[in-house]
Amino acid sequence: MTLEVFFKLLAIFAMVALGWLSGRLGWVGGKGGAGLPGAVKALSDVAFMLFVPALLFRTMAHLDFATLPWATLVAFFVPATAYLLAVYGLARRRRDPSDPAAPATRTFSTVYGNAVQLGIPMSAALFGAQGLALHVAMVSLHGLLLITLLTVLVELDIARADRASTLGSTVRATVRNAVLHPVTLPVLIGLVWNLSGIGLHPVPDQTLALLASAVVPVCLVLIGLSLAQYGLKGRVRQAVGLSALKLGVMPAVVLVVAHFGFGLTGVPLGVVVMMAALPVGSNALIFAQRYGTGQAEATAGIVVSTIAFTATASVWLLVLSAVG
Repeated sequence: MTLEVFFKLLAIFAMVALGWLSGRLGWVGGKGGAGLPGAVKALSDVAFMLFVPALLFRTMAHLDFATLPWATLVAFFVPATAYLLAVYGLARRRRDPSDPAAPATRTFSTVYGNAVQLGIPMSAALFGAQGLALHVAMVSLHGLLLITLLTVLVELDIARADRASTLGSTVRATVRNAVLHPVTLPVLIGLVWNLSGIGLHPVPDQTLALLASAVVPVCLVLIGLSLAQYGLKGRVRQAVGLSALKLGVMPAVVLVVAHFGFGLTGVPLGVVVMMAALPVGSNALIFAQRYGTGQAEATAGIVVSTIAFTATASVWLLVLSAVG
């Protein structure tokens, strides 16, 4: 691991620690922490309903499909999607019928990595300009594809949990809730805007950029506040399990499929494997807050996997060196 990536990890821990301190000292939620759950929910709602949609719409509106490295993208997203569906399938088999959103929420933590705060400096430091360009292209589709798929899955599970629903009503409810969603809707509108060729006027573009820039600090502080609310006690075992899947299984799947299935080597292979090897991203907590399940587990998974990444990153770099 390079010094630049290590410093970025320290900065992430510092932001989370500030959020935790704010919750423990009563700066957020008042003295005694009585108002902390409400404050955490309110901050999460603002992030999910305003900041994240602004980021997704602006990303999609500016995306240049003609210049994307499609071969590298396919080599990552095919195994990543297959891995997502496999983990989700296992989670559904062990689901609690009273908590239909749990399988997709838990899957989110095992699939969605910290591709921006940690991934961008890591790719720049390890793979230079070529690697950074590939990584940024992957980031542009990372949330759009994976979050959208997980949104469809969770909405389908919620619709199916309604015992009074028929097949037709289940399909209608899933489509309606998946499309009219703070993640999917801005993606679709951004896609239409992109294809229209209209472009974004500087004023709305800068407004969206300012809103989007709040995603990272708000999410990191939110992790700290959630940690103050839930703590890690009783969640370490679950967090270790999530971390093992995210830091170990997912990059292994991507490495095997990308290298032996799609013939990826060199820098492109390194970028896709290290993208898969990133720790759990902060959006996992936002997703859990949205559906009111697994918030403590997501918080613990983010913290534990980020700490463990200091060791596992070096292991995957050694594996990539051996593969060549």
